[in-house]
Amino acid sequence: MTQTLPENAVKYSESPLFTQDTIPAALRRDHNTKPGVWGQIVVSEGTLNYLRENLPAQQIPAGETAVIWPQEPHKVAPVGSVAFKVEFYRIPDAAEDQT
Repeated sequence: MTQTLPENAVKYSESPLFTQDTIPAALRRDHNTKPGVWGQIVVSEGTLNYLRENLPAQQIPAGETAVIWPQEPHKVAPVGSVAFKVEFYRIPDAAEDQT
């Protein structure tokens, strides 16, 4: 699976900055994005484990990102001290582009 967002994806929201002490419990257990919504994990300090079903764990070091596919079950786990946020993207509706 590719680790890049679709070319026409547009950022519409982002989470607050989380640390190893403030990661919500919901992110530490399996969850997923809504249909048509991609996420991009952006790690600014430390390392974060990104865990998906049937795939090896991915370690995301500071300065790196990882893409979350729509409705893909996943969870995260800190590796020591970490700071990260999640950006949310969607593909604009063609009808919206014509207004």
